[in-house]
Amino acid sequence: MNDNGGNSVRNSMGNGSVPAPEGVADGPRSVAELQAALARGERVKYVHFWGHRPRRDGSVGPGCFSQWWESPFSVDGVVYATAEHWMMAGKARLFGDAEAEARVLAAGHPKQAKDAGRSVRGFDEAEWRRHRYALVVEGNVHKFAQHPELSAYLLGTGDRVLVEASPLDRIWGIGLAADDERAQDPDRWLGENLLGFALMEARQRLAAGNTSEAGPGGAGR
Repeated sequence: MNDNGGNSVRNSMGNGSVPAPEGVADGPRSVAELQAALARGERVKYVHFWGHRPRRDGSVGPGCFSQWWESPFSVDGVVYATAEHWMMAGKARLFGDAEAEARVLAAGHPKQAKDAGRSVRGFDEAEWRRHRYALVVEGNVHKFAQHPELSAYLLGTGDRVLVEASPLDRIWGIGLAADDERAQDPDRWLGENLLGFALMEARQRLAAGNTSEAGPGGAGR
């Protein structure tokens, strides 16, 4: 989820599609699942994004998918300035570091929140891997549910595969820029695209009206 502040997008958006039945994913949730779908001959459309700025005319665009997009939302009385703040505060809570959590919540910029999250005491990589995806899904459900214009944009992507085209991130992104020809071919991606798949999970929950708290990152957990 490295973010340079620009916007990069290659998309093919239409009017959306009928939400998947409850309990049935509206698309792949991993690169392996995406590759398998393509191998079966399924047609897949993508929305590539990177950066956290609005469009030049100020309207909502693919930048809203960024964890750094300014979109304050509240959960259990706690206000999170961005989804990055939510993620890093949840990380601090996961490892019981109240001081780091306070620094995250007080951060005036998502990069400062990220830096505070990197200083969490007692951090365990394996434990973080078990919780990080669900934490990001939950934060994005709250973020988009509390901002109707953002929710409408996300739902408008239908069943398209969302792709964080960050050339700098091989975990949350694909490790490639949108204008790299390999970005159109999941077999050639260099990263896991966890953020893209998390956003797709959030999209499905929003489409189904399922916005209740279920993740490990909520305040007081």
